[in-house]
Amino acid sequence: MTDFNFMVKDSSYMFVTGPDVVKTVTNEIVTQEELGGAVTHSTKTSVADLACENDIEALLMAREFFDYLPLTNRSGVPERPTADAWDRLEMSLDTIIPASANQPYDMHEVIAKTLDEGEFFEIQPKHAGNILCGFGRIEGKTVGVVANQPMVLAGVLDINSSKKAARFVRFCDAFEIPIITFVDVPGFLPGTAQELGGIIKHGAKLLFAYAEATVPKITVITRKAYGGAYDVMASKHLRGDLNYAWPTAEIAVMGAKGAVEIIFRGLSTEEQAVKTKEYEDRFANPFVAASKGFVDEVIHPHSTRRRIALGLRKLRNKSLENPWKKHDNIPL
Repeated sequence: MTDFNFMVKDSSYMFVTGPDVVKTVTNEIVTQEELGGAVTHSTKTSVADLACENDIEALLMAREFFDYLPLTNRSGVPERPTADAWDRLEMSLDTIIPASANQPYDMHEVIAKTLDEGEFFEIQPKHAGNILCGFGRIEGKTVGVVANQPMVLAGVLDINSSKKAARFVRFCDAFEIPIITFVDVPGFLPGTAQELGGIIKHGAKLLFAYAEATVPKITVITRKAYGGAYDVMASKHLRGDLNYAWPTAEIAVMGAKGAVEIIFRGLSTEEQAVKTKEYEDRFANPFVAASKGFVDEVIHPHSTRRRIALGLRKLRNKSLENPWKKHDNIPL
């Protein structure tokens, strides 16, 4: 029931029934560490948010973590002095997106170059690595960051990443922490394992969390934003306040190749290649979405920090209330 759990490797354990009971009831032989150790809970089950090497590291991480949190959900986020200029331009971001759409890049770098002093406190770094969640600061004030990670599974959304991000978004909303979202998502992960595992319901958790959140929400689309996954990642349709896109952004129902294979199924391979090129020329850019109002502005990557800082200033006094109800009914 706690908001965050830090565990220490080889010394802290959590389980409903211990190894001895498991052996007696099911004849499974398992160690304490395998059943409910820090590594197990921070990688597989997501019960723990961090697995620390020892007690001292756990205490130091907890102290650092507390710096980001407000005292209450009504006191406003903490602010600390920073020498990092709010309008700093980061020219290296202009070349961070690879020439090929199939090549990955590290979203950690984009986040670090946008936040104050490059400091990013990541939550659950070893679980569902295809999405990054954590805290940072802009102009000394705490923000929550959610970002797709192209280095892991090409950044697709799956069951684990949807649950991880939904939980984080709801925490930020509960404590009035603004949410910055970096989007590079080719879609939801296909496959029988995901569908039979209930990805429709689990993906809806993230959609619900973003739609319900009343805190300032700023979104930056860096590259791919396809289909339902684009919608789920704090799009304009989910009451995103400011939605920016880099010139490298591609916003569409699906990728060019997949779309052409469905729409022009009867054509030859050569004809499909021509249609794919046409589709890319028309839709593999952010300007169609911008013309429809789904993106507020197409921005230079090097000005991302400046635009986010200005956006947070504009939204500082944002006041939004959801319609009254006894409580929401998130798809659990």
